[in-house]
Amino acid sequence: MSVNLLQQVQQFLGYPELKKIDPNTGSSIDTGSDGSANLFSQAAIPAVLTALYKYVQSDDGAEEVLRGDPSTDWAGKIFHENKQDAVAKIKSYADAGAENAASKMNEIAATAVRIVKNNLSDTTTVKEVKIFFLNQRNNILPYLPPELNLGDLLNDDTIDDNVNKMEGPISSLMNSIGSAFSNPVTSDEVKK
Repeated sequence: MSVNLLQQVQQFLGYPELKKIDPNTGSSIDTGSDGSANLFSQAAIPAVLTALYKYVQSDDGAEEVLRGDPSTDWAGKIFHENKQDAVAKIKSYADAGAENAASKMNEIAATAVRIVKNNLSDTTTVKEVKIFFLNQRNNILPYLPPELNLGDLLNDDTIDDNVNKMEGPISSLMNSIGSAFSNPVTSDEVKK
């Protein structure tokens, strides 16, 4: 199953195409004719998907995604006590294009959960959800604007690391090695 969650969420919700961030300059956004919408989607989609990735690394988070209740306050769950800071950073980045940012972020997360559930079987386990998101990490992080400093909000310095935004044989090798050491486990496996 070759799913690019970031692209599917962007297309499903009708947001403008996202641009990869240049790891050397930290930017590469051509705002085009509707700059504010581009800036909002460029910040919100990768930020929400990154937070969702971090959230499902816990067994409870992965189970919540498997249940996929559409009425869930996803932004509150995935950003925890940092929800308001995350909303403020996205609003600041997007300038004028972030009206109702929190509700739009919930919509992005709910759509992502729905897409994930549609791409996994009914017998999917917590570990398979974690692996699905681990495989999406390299599709998401190259689009995450460094100005958001999302790693600080999610307590994960590797999120803002420029290696995640680099492409090429060496960077791909480094990302593969990192993924090999990041194989998710469930709490039951830890107890064994």
